[in-house]
Amino acid sequence: MPYLRLVNACLAFGHVPLLDHADFQLDPGERVALIGRNGVGKSSLLAALAAGSGRGRLDDGEVWTQPGIRVGYVPQEPPFDAEATVFAAVVSGMGETSRLLAEYHEVSHRLSEGAAAPAKESEALLTRMAELQHELEARGAWAYEAQAERVIARFGLDPEARVGSLSGGQKKRLALAQALAVAPEVLLLDEPTNHLDIAAIEWLENLLIESGVTLLFITHDRAFMERVCTRIVELDRGQLASFPGSFGKYQERKEAMLHEEALANARADKLLKEEEVWIRKGVEARRTRAVFRVQRLDRLRAERAARRDQMGKVQLQLDAGDKSGKLVAELEHVHKNYGQRAIVRDFSARIQRGDKIGVIGPNGAGKTTLLRLILGELQADSGIVRQGTKLEVAYFDQFRTQLDPNASLADVISPGSDYVEIGGARKHVIGYLEDFLFAPERARSPVSSLSGGERNRLLLARLFAKPANVLVLDEPTNDLDIETLELLEQLLQDYDGTLFLVSHDRTFLDNVVTQTISAEGDGVWREQVGGYAEWAEWSAARRARDEAELREAAREQKRKDEAAKAENRQNSRSTVENAENAAKNTGKKGEKLSWKEARELEALPDKIAGLEAEQAELSKKLEDPALYQRDPQGAQQAAERLAAIDDELLALLERWEGLEAKAGNAA
Repeated sequence: MPYLRLVNACLAFGHVPLLDHADFQLDPGERVALIGRNGVGKSSLLAALAAGSGRGRLDDGEVWTQPGIRVGYVPQEPPFDAEATVFAAVVSGMGETSRLLAEYHEVSHRLSEGAAAPAKESEALLTRMAELQHELEARGAWAYEAQAERVIARFGLDPEARVGSLSGGQKKRLALAQALAVAPEVLLLDEPTNHLDIAAIEWLENLLIESGVTLLFITHDRAFMERVCTRIVELDRGQLASFPGSFGKYQERKEAMLHEEALANARADKLLKEEEVWIRKGVEARRTRAVFRVQRLDRLRAERAARRDQMGKVQLQLDAGDKSGKLVAELEHVHKNYGQRAIVRDFSARIQRGDKIGVIGPNGAGKTTLLRLILGELQADSGIVRQGTKLEVAYFDQFRTQLDPNASLADVISPGSDYVEIGGARKHVIGYLEDFLFAPERARSPVSSLSGGERNRLLLARLFAKPANVLVLDEPTNDLDIETLELLEQLLQDYDGTLFLVSHDRTFLDNVVTQTISAEGDGVWREQVGGYAEWAEWSAARRARDEAELREAAREQKRKDEAAKAENRQNSRSTVENAENAAKNTGKKGEKLSWKEARELEALPDKIAGLEAEQAELSKKLEDPALYQRDPQGAQQAAERLAAIDDELLALLERWEGLEAKAGNAA
């Protein structure tokens, strides 16, 4: 039985039909990627499915949801109360139970921190906690609290942090945690990789695959799609088309479909043209035997009028302007700190005209700081930075702060003028906006009326309206559809200037850049040839090398510890034997064991057996090479515990031998 079904769905925005009698079904275990051009209605479709059974947000048609099924929904921009704690936000989807859990969590926190609080206040808190415990037990809510705490820990969030203090990436993690806290059978995700860095995206990929949850997600991240989805569904001109398999298979089938559609349309247009010529002959057309041709002509006209041609493509042009000098920037042993934190440590590089550089690193690593140092916009604490000559720099800002929400589209592109100059040719601003798929009537609309994808297209239009021989693109791929992404890739590949690209889109990086600068942690940056794939391969090889060295160090330490343990045991035995011989020689008996010592001696074998079992388990765990890649910190802790067990065993054995000797002498 399917989890979700869309039947004969219709939805229009103004005169544009987003869904035109569309059907869709989501079966258990599927992971479906929903793709399509910006503005075709993907988010509207996802919201309609999230609304549940009935018409909901549709103009016509029906959404059916399997009764009793739990559906988690993460919109592109989830609404959160900035003053709420992370814990309260995560449990907020649980109805009245969420309010009780949030209050219980708050009361517990106040009690744990209120050691110096007045007795009356503490008593009131304890009374309220007892009341909340009773209510929560009656609702069986403790399982929900445990699930919420698990997902918060899993996403690396602080349960007491205020939502308003979180970064964009942390808010995306919070939204995912909120959806997973109700243990959904179905998860609906709208652009889940936006604002996440590459490490977080790869972590999310693994989480979604391993969880087994049924997925329907909107994404333009081709690498994410290739890894996660089992089927692709495309929304195009109001209809939904299904493509089982990978993104690569979809591309092959889609190209063949478009070719067939173009041929069919060409044949229909040719036939229509021939029939239009025939009907104009007049007299012949009025004969009874030709009535069927008149009827066919009417049908062809109706079909042509009803045909919705494929949406146009963005026409991207980029003017590199005058060439810069051969040297763009040179850095020698550059350092930059913010307070006590090193952002850039001893970095040297030489950037030349025509280089296309991808900057890779987690959120907060300092990618923007590094770029500002390279371009001379920020003073280094130490080291030398040289800029080249004739640099004309243009920026693409991922936060779109360059866009005035109250300005019209035309004013954003060419303030105070009706024309732009591209490659030495003048073009009217309305025609230029049409190249970026903005209709002429929208030229005077405010920026605030645009969707996220449209704002990105407008920012690209603004960026490309002026010549620049150095481009700095900070996350240009967010919200762009796949077709526009591929066109932008081609444009940047052909660009003669110098490019700095900050992106978490792995496929985009591979298709554009010629070298990378990557954050290695603690202010260290590394430059190397190739794109993301080459960097990932190098990183994996380095991790494998580090893990091998760690394993070898652990084995060497184990050998040393075992040798030391054997030596200490021998020394301990010698000491006991010497003591026994001394006692025999003097004819003296040892003292009788006390009751406490007798109990200690009796318990020692079990303690030693327990430690030896733990020792064997840890040794087996450390022999697994995957542990060092999956959890290097855990591997280090296991190795340290193994060394500590050796010391504990030695101490217990020495104690056992001492007590045995004492008991033997007393006999």
